[in-house]
Amino acid sequence: MIKQILHDHIIEVLNKLGYVHERDFTVEVPNNPEFGDYSSNAAMVLGKANKLAPKAMAEAMIKELKKNKSYKKLEIAGPGFINFHLAPVMYQKALWDIHQLGLEYGKSEHGKLEKILLEFVSANPTGPLNIVSARAAAFGDTLYRIMKFVGYEPTREFYVNDAGNQVDILAESLELRLRELQGEKIGDFPYEAYHGEYVRHLAQKLNAQEGIRVFMMTEKDRMEHLKEFALSELLEMQRSSLEKFGVVFEGWVSEKTLRAEGVVEEVLSYLTEADCTYEKEDAIWFRSTNYGDDKDRVLMKSDGSITYFVPDLAYHLTKIQRGYTQLIDIFGPDHHGYVPRLKAAFKALKYDDNMLEIIFLQQVNLFEEGEKVKMSKRAGKIVTMDDLVSLVGKDSARFFFIARKANAHLNFDLELALSRNNDNPVYYCQYAHARICSIIKKAKKDRLMPRSYKEDMTAKLVKPEELAIIQKLADLPDLLISIADLREPHRLANYLEELASHLHKYYAKYQIAGDKSKETTHARLLLIDAVRQVFLICFGLMGLSAPEKM
Repeated sequence: MIKQILHDHIIEVLNKLGYVHERDFTVEVPNNPEFGDYSSNAAMVLGKANKLAPKAMAEAMIKELKKNKSYKKLEIAGPGFINFHLAPVMYQKALWDIHQLGLEYGKSEHGKLEKILLEFVSANPTGPLNIVSARAAAFGDTLYRIMKFVGYEPTREFYVNDAGNQVDILAESLELRLRELQGEKIGDFPYEAYHGEYVRHLAQKLNAQEGIRVFMMTEKDRMEHLKEFALSELLEMQRSSLEKFGVVFEGWVSEKTLRAEGVVEEVLSYLTEADCTYEKEDAIWFRSTNYGDDKDRVLMKSDGSITYFVPDLAYHLTKIQRGYTQLIDIFGPDHHGYVPRLKAAFKALKYDDNMLEIIFLQQVNLFEEGEKVKMSKRAGKIVTMDDLVSLVGKDSARFFFIARKANAHLNFDLELALSRNNDNPVYYCQYAHARICSIIKKAKKDRLMPRSYKEDMTAKLVKPEELAIIQKLADLPDLLISIADLREPHRLANYLEELASHLHKYYAKYQIAGDKSKETTHARLLLIDAVRQVFLICFGLMGLSAPEKM
């Protein structure tokens, strides 16, 4: 917000001085406050094109910029940076603009309605969602919300791997549990089968509905029936878990349906027509090394079955056919080998492989009382999304998953997530919002609230802490655009913690409602109300609740 105002001022000065400015320049907040509130590299970037030394160009620009009363001080630093020390009036005007925009503050048309498909979670439908899926859900959903807020047209999609060997094993596991319920002695349950309690629950439900009739079917019909029942139940379980976590997908795409529609055969035909396949050892291979992969890939095995790569490629081609110009896949750390072959196929079929972007989320480790919780589908403690959410709550789970960079391992401290003190970052942020609500409620009760906020009230906000809060609020629009473009939702969690810190320190130092000056009280109430608005915006983008009392 303020960055854009400064950028516009610099453009006005460049035009007035007759300087060319074809190259873009930046306006940033310096790491060291001594270098001003903001700093620009405009003179350094544009000096050569204007046949001027950067320092000389900066001097001429500063002479013109000083005519604007928005600046308290302007100076040249280093080889030609321009450092801006802003007058309070600049911050005061920014605060009023933020207040007027309300919950629309930070929204933009930056994305120009570009159609983007975000595929995330996409867990095999063979069991409940685990905590790795929960991290993907929190990350992907937050990125979606932010991208939409800044003008992109994103869609959330879940790819259902409901064909292949893992589904056969699921049906076989379910049959064994059904036979147990019918009184058969199974002995040792096969190692490769699904051992989770959810399989027993599925068997109990199916047995209650159909009983022995399942075993009156032919083996082929029985296996298909078991597959359909298990997949339907488990997909509904996954959908319900995601909704409780605040994640709703616009699209659920079935691999089985894609195969039935003949899309897989089309892909094999496309690759053959592109002259990038060959036969070897009775199998069909994709010559992917010609397109940057480290080895050629099997498309169809000697027994006529296709590898999982083919339907995955078919699925991605349907994304392009549906008009999406950017495809973002969010995967776990075990999918790195997936990228070169898929990008190679894009190149072979004459698609821009830059359309495809893969984001890898690193492993999640749970810690309880300082000890790492063993992760196991058989007897593991708290390995499902539902277990975690029921224990620590949706807000803590989402915040903790969002707060770490995608490429960083995440150690999830259960005790910290459960704590209700300032060490818990989500509590710290939500308590800041609740504190504001409490102050405003008391101010209304004590009849300290103005009938309405007026722009001239902002003139009373001159304390360094007040201006620092406004500067932090003003950072939000640029931050959201940067998060969307760089795919870095963790920066919003960091921003919230910093804003909460500003608020708590300000509250500790100054009396907000009840100052001797009625005008100062009104100004400070306006300030914290703007902070409340920004908290609401950020909580909404992260999928968190905004408690008014804690």
